Amino acid sequence: MKYQQRTRVKLCGITRLEDATAAVKEGVDALGFVFCEESPRNIDPEDARLIIETLPPMVQAAGVFTDLRRKEVEEIVHYCGLGLVQLHGAESIKYCERLSRKVTPCRVLKALQVVPGLSAAEITPFDPFVHGYLLDIHTDDGKHKKDAGTFDCYCSLIEQLQLQRPYLLSGGLDSANVEQCLREVQPFGVDVAAGVEETPGIKNHALIREFMRKVRAFDHARTVSD
Repeated sequence: MKYQQRTRVKLCGITRLEDATAAVKEGVDALGFVFCEESPRNIDPEDARLIIETLPPMVQAAGVFTDLRRKEVEEIVHYCGLGLVQLHGAESIKYCERLSRKVTPCRVLKALQVVPGLSAAEITPFDPFVHGYLLDIHTDDGKHKKDAGTFDCYCSLIEQLQLQRPYLLSGGLDSANVEQCLREVQPFGVDVAAGVEETPGIKNHALIREFMRKVRAFDHARTVSD
């Protein structure tokens, strides 16, 4: 499934108010807050809530979780006022079903690693209980790819998944390769973190601006060509 409208952008790993403010100024659609103690981008719910309270109504706050107890996720969703939940672990279909029911109207995204062998049969059962997917692309050694030709090899893999829900693409994206990603894969949206950072959790505002410029330039060119 390919999308032909404005590309949505989620900026993940927000830890500072000034970075959230800069991202909103540049037109980011959603901000990601990582609730995972092992992550260098981890943020306490109290700190996340203070930032989220400053966001304009059209900018969504996404909570990123990895195999956290469902009750804890629900508590953080309601405490912080999250609009999206992004699940990055081995959460089951049953987990997603119960969570989506408990956190409504908050929406649920399931993260998947795009690797050879991933099949539509593994994903389709999640469809009734999630609102979309985050497709994470990695090399065989687990590192994100960023070189030329990164994305063309993933097009056929993604097409074979026959996704019936919108999806974001993530994995090594930055201003140097995001246009190529959009041109070749045409996802509903993109998710960026390290590609606009100085260090994990500390954003570079100039890099955010350049990333957004490239995304909107692609959208404009696509609109003109249509």
